[in-house]
Amino acid sequence: MLPLANKQIAMLVAQEYEDIELLYPLLRLSEEGATIFVVAVPMGHHPRPYLENKPVTGRFGHPVPIPVMPPGKHYQMAKLEDLRADELDGLLLPGGFSPDYLRRNSHVLDLVRSCYNQGKIIAAICHAPWVLISAGIVKGKRMTGVVAVRDDLINAGAIYLDEPVVRDGNLITSRKPDDLPLFCRTIIEAFSQPS
Repeated sequence: MLPLANKQIAMLVAQEYEDIELLYPLLRLSEEGATIFVVAVPMGHHPRPYLENKPVTGRFGHPVPIPVMPPGKHYQMAKLEDLRADELDGLLLPGGFSPDYLRRNSHVLDLVRSCYNQGKIIAAICHAPWVLISAGIVKGKRMTGVVAVRDDLINAGAIYLDEPVVRDGNLITSRKPDDLPLFCRTIIEAFSQPS
């Protein structure tokens, strides 16, 4: 049996998410058996070009749903308002500019807090620890993230470590796209080990 069989993981993105930080984990975790729900939260602006009602699009142009990989085999699309923490096993938050929009959404913050309080795995890479800061769940936690969020983490009471991936209980954080292989490996391991 695959290590993530029967695990349900939601990946939340807003405009200008870091494309590879969605695509790589989506493929990696789905090939380990996870059911992936991609949640496009229509917040923010995408400058290439800005059009009203434009699909949520990554910094390098990948819209969600992903045209070359339509929903079905590797992921399903879901709506934020339909997600329930008790029906999920984990959340994954890609970086880019997306987290700056997601952290302003009360439904996102409520979902993050609920998942955290229920002991669900929450994985955040690059700028995504901003969402965890705004959800108020980082105080006293060992964490990492792109250097641009270091001071924000420290000011919110986290213990910042400049390491490729840091796991503290049910929180997994990582710095940048180069760290994705170890980030995904740690997520996979977290589902088979106690926190």
